[in-house]
Amino acid sequence: MPTPKSKKRSDVHTGREYICVIAISLLGKYKDLFQTRYCHDRFPYLKQLWSLQSSPSTAKKISLVMIFYRELVCLLSFLTLSSLAVPIGNEKLERNEKRSPQNVYPQGASDAVVLDIPTATAVPPPSASGDLYGDESLLGYDGNPVSGSAVVEDYELVPGQSADAVEGIELDFSEVERPQPIRGTSGRSGATDPGPDTSRYDRLNSDVFASPATDTGGLDQLQWPMGLSHNRLGLERSGWARQQNAVNLPAATEMAGVDLRLSPNAYREMHWHQAGEWGYVFNGSIRVALVNEAGQSYIDDINAGDVWYFPPGVPHSIQAFEQGAELLLVFDDGFFSEDDTSLVTEMFLRNPRSVLAKDLQTDISKLDNIPTDQLYIFPGTPPPKDIAEQNTTGPAGTTSQPNQQYTYHWSQQAPLTIPEAGTLKIVDPTTFPASADISAALVTLQPGAMRELHWHPHSDEWNFFLKGRARITIYVAPSSSQTFDYGPGDVGYIPLTFSHYIENIGDEEVVLLEMLKAPKFEDISVSQWLGLTPRQVVKDTLNLPDEVLDNLPKYKPYLISGPTNLTDTNYTKPF
Repeated sequence: MPTPKSKKRSDVHTGREYICVIAISLLGKYKDLFQTRYCHDRFPYLKQLWSLQSSPSTAKKISLVMIFYRELVCLLSFLTLSSLAVPIGNEKLERNEKRSPQNVYPQGASDAVVLDIPTATAVPPPSASGDLYGDESLLGYDGNPVSGSAVVEDYELVPGQSADAVEGIELDFSEVERPQPIRGTSGRSGATDPGPDTSRYDRLNSDVFASPATDTGGLDQLQWPMGLSHNRLGLERSGWARQQNAVNLPAATEMAGVDLRLSPNAYREMHWHQAGEWGYVFNGSIRVALVNEAGQSYIDDINAGDVWYFPPGVPHSIQAFEQGAELLLVFDDGFFSEDDTSLVTEMFLRNPRSVLAKDLQTDISKLDNIPTDQLYIFPGTPPPKDIAEQNTTGPAGTTSQPNQQYTYHWSQQAPLTIPEAGTLKIVDPTTFPASADISAALVTLQPGAMRELHWHPHSDEWNFFLKGRARITIYVAPSSSQTFDYGPGDVGYIPLTFSHYIENIGDEEVVLLEMLKAPKFEDISVSQWLGLTPRQVVKDTLNLPDEVLDNLPKYKPYLISGPTNLTDTNYTKPF
């Protein structure tokens, strides 16, 4: 008698032989299907096997080879499901054959879909002249001489436009009627632009229109003007809001922003979000109020330059004082949408009145005057000057711990000043613990100065430009880069570890916010990295002269001064 082990092996062989019989049967029945590209794409080794002369013995050989591969089960499933699809396909084919032919293809024509061309033509107004269509005499060669010109004459080049394109000198097209996409005289130097005229954009984006020769490869779009975002208007001229998120800037997956305007005494109605909200006051002043999950209340008045943070799910309200306010809201989710905000008015509208009355422990008639639509942004009564009049406290009291202080009076923080270059100040959970995952830097750059070449090792960077004109070149491994231009109201986005700088290219100071989704504001300085790497390593790698190596800093420069004349490329002298 066979041992249990040998019996098990026998059963296995019997099972394999049974599967082999099924496979051979299917191979014979669906031979044509088995040889299709669709099948070969999913089971690549079949293409070589089927190159053998097709025969039952060949099919058996194929099946026996495949019996030791897991793909056999997939193949059998594929053939079985395909066999079920055959009757459906035949029925569809029969249905199509019964229909009258709509398109007749000449021999060798593509089987792409061609739509019928209607024989009737719409009738134009009686006062119109001319014809909508030409006639067959316009088809093909007509024997007429060529005519027309794409030559651009008397165009103007700006300073730096004839310089070597590798230098990448900033080009100022602001006073040029028709800028031309030209850099240098050789290599990738461009050509004139006869039209259509896009100069209204070209003047704002000279580094996109006439890019430096060092730009190469392809990057995602990393600049978005908030002026192109749809503006959602509040009630009775009470304000508006416009946003940037991953819908209009797909690369910006980690953070999104809202530019919010509140007229004097207007409210952003009581609401909450799924994302954390970090806010900055551009101008004016506001009163913010919230209640956290412990039932503790918080209220504060903040002014231009101050910030706040509301954690996800924590309900809050914002009201402007008598001078109104404009605010920047930054959310820690690139797919955040202002339109998906949870509103207290909508919550009341979407629940049965009886439930609301029970929850508020009142008579249902007392709810007759609740709003019939969401308020979003709406006019309000002036808030009292004395904040104590609105400081409502429950049994849990007010927030008292540092990580429960939801505002930070950043306007009162003195910045780090770097002579001739600008100023820099940082707020992150180090000093503002409630802002658990958002860090920010407020940067001011003097004309000609730049935020040094750097990258962020732990976070993407979301920028908002408040003032001035700047440019940023973003490098992504292994060999791509692109230069973008930014102005007031523009959003910039730089993914994690992409190196970049920010250069003031105008004649006034640049002011911007650098936002990181990180518990600490950190970056890697390129010049400091070189200065702290063994000198021989840097010299052997970059072939830099000793005078450059001698000048590499051991500290982090942050901001670097530069000449206001952007065609001046000698940066060794003081500015």
